[in-house]
Amino acid sequence: MISINRNYFAFFTIASLTLLSGCASTTASKADPLEGLNRATYAFNDAVDRAVLEPVAKGYQTVTPGFFRAGVRNLFTNIGDVATSLNNLLQGKGGDAASDAGRFLINSTLGVLGLFDVATPMGLEKHNEDFGQTLGKWGVNSGPFLVIPLMGPSTLRDAVGRPVDSYVGYSRYIDHIPTRNSTLGLEIIDLRANLLGASSTLDAAALDKYQFIRDAYLQRRLRSVHDGKAPQEKLDQLEVDLTPPANAKVEKK
Repeated sequence: MISINRNYFAFFTIASLTLLSGCASTTASKADPLEGLNRATYAFNDAVDRAVLEPVAKGYQTVTPGFFRAGVRNLFTNIGDVATSLNNLLQGKGGDAASDAGRFLINSTLGVLGLFDVATPMGLEKHNEDFGQTLGKWGVNSGPFLVIPLMGPSTLRDAVGRPVDSYVGYSRYIDHIPTRNSTLGLEIIDLRANLLGASSTLDAAALDKYQFIRDAYLQRRLRSVHDGKAPQEKLDQLEVDLTPPANAKVEKK
């Protein structure tokens, strides 16, 4: 079983927030010198998603009750707080690191191994940090945009950071292979099921999906490295524009 990073599906969330029914009109060609190869890999990933992940996710959503899916999502989110806490510490954000560590301890105990998120109502804010962001904080350039087989959009810097984050993930500490593979599979399916609505919005839009995904990913990662306050000149260097056109129509659900 291949572990798929959460970044693989990040573009679906971005699409649901920024896309109404328009398209990205410009490109980030300077950041994508491997566009030909990346487009081929994207097409392969998309085919696998449509043939395997999406149907399985729809079945999972159909047969499992909402409270079960919420518990599964909380469980994996709780485990992710460990890596987030460590990366916040490496970035010099001691307060956030302590908050994330506190979230993990509280949700792992009072929240029954993380099945229930009791830390958020207590005022412990959820953060999202990974080693790719940490490298960015340390001044490492993102490098070229990459689409990784079966893992999705990335950059050279983020690709280097993924193995580091995996060392604090649960999969390396489950010795029983069938259990480990089943757990990884459940996480992937739950992530995909949670984003079915957003992916439908993207599919319905008349645009170059590869271009939109690339531009959205690059902008999102730049903002993440700068904690949502990326310098405008760096955003301008990406040459992307994710603003829907004035005549965009809101999709009714």
